[in-house]
Amino acid sequence: MNAGDRVPTDGGVPLGQSPFAKLDPASLRKTGLAVPDIGKKTATEPLQPPASEIQNPRNRGRVEIRRQTQGRGGKTVTVVSGFTGIGQPEKEQLAKKIQKTCGAGGTVKDGCIEIQGDKREPVAKILAEAGFRPVFAGG
Repeated sequence: MNAGDRVPTDGGVPLGQSPFAKLDPASLRKTGLAVPDIGKKTATEPLQPPASEIQNPRNRGRVEIRRQTQGRGGKTVTVVSGFTGIGQPEKEQLAKKIQKTCGAGGTVKDGCIEIQGDKREPVAKILAEAGFRPVFAGG
């Protein structure tokens, strides 16, 4: 392969013209098409709801709380699994609240919340307050 055959990786030349240069947001508004203001957030519009505004319906489903030591070098970990209808950001907020209450570390892995140590009772209390139905599974 010769030096002249190589593909440049420096980014190349910039585009000569933008395909969107002739579009005018004001004329789009006149036609009735909505033009979102991307990147412009108002002071009254939060990016995500605060933890206090997380929806708390009466029954958000059954979650299993189990204690695991297998494959963890003898360390005990409390694992909460079986979440339905809850996204990753809310799981992370819930995990953070559990960690703070239990005074332990933890993480969200593979859709499950893992808390260091045997903290089944305080975890169950927090999950019940959040509207889940905690069930102790395993031994």
